[in-house]
Amino acid sequence: RRTGNAAIADAGWTGGMALLTVWFAFWLAPHTARTWLIAGLAVAWALRLTHHVVYYRVIGRPEDGRYQAMRSFWDESAQFKFFLFFQGQALVAFVFALPILAALLAPSDGIHAWDMLGAPIWVIAVGGESLADHQLETFRNNPANKGKTCRVGLWRYSRHPNYFFEWLHWWAYVAFAVGHAAWWLTLFGPALMLLFLFKVTGIPHTERQAVKSRGDDYRAYQKSTSVFVPWLPKKNG
Repeated sequence: RRTGNAAIADAGWTGGMALLTVWFAFWLAPHTARTWLIAGLAVAWALRLTHHVVYYRVIGRPEDGRYQAMRSFWDESAQFKFFLFFQGQALVAFVFALPILAALLAPSDGIHAWDMLGAPIWVIAVGGESLADHQLETFRNNPANKGKTCRVGLWRYSRHPNYFFEWLHWWAYVAFAVGHAAWWLTLFGPALMLLFLFKVTGIPHTERQAVKSRGDDYRAYQKSTSVFVPWLPKKNG
């Protein structure tokens, strides 16, 4: 209410995931080296994303276009509906934390073979997302690039490499949870993330805003570049 920037909800969502992971690790999961490894990875992912949202999307920044549109549509009832929206974010955080809980509870006397698959998936995914975020912010911070579309690094191969690697990250917990009776809960992570990215708040809104602000340059980018999975750009784009 004080800042008029509802994008802090995104930071609350990711920060809440870190808190839930700590709670799971200390009070629900066995206190083993494997628990601390998986919990440490999950918390590191959540805190990195929280810092990115706060530093690059909230502090000193105009409110994200998604929230501006919601605020305008809700008009006089915006504050009350944002309150309900924030509570919904807390519920979504809990649902997304269930894959992490299943991974922490998977029975093991030590590090097992599936953990050796989950850890590299996490490293590649979080490393790729961090790199994509860095490349985009570096591009945006150059005044000469104002009004232009980022085609640098990973953005040459995907229009949304940060979203792709965020989605890939959730498969790490699928591997970590193998052996637990509720391992299927981990499938909610990549499935729900894909749903959110393609149907709710991710790609559709981002693409509309990009076309609105960059016009034909972004339309050409759409024709030449994969929307999600990094792939070689089309030569005739």
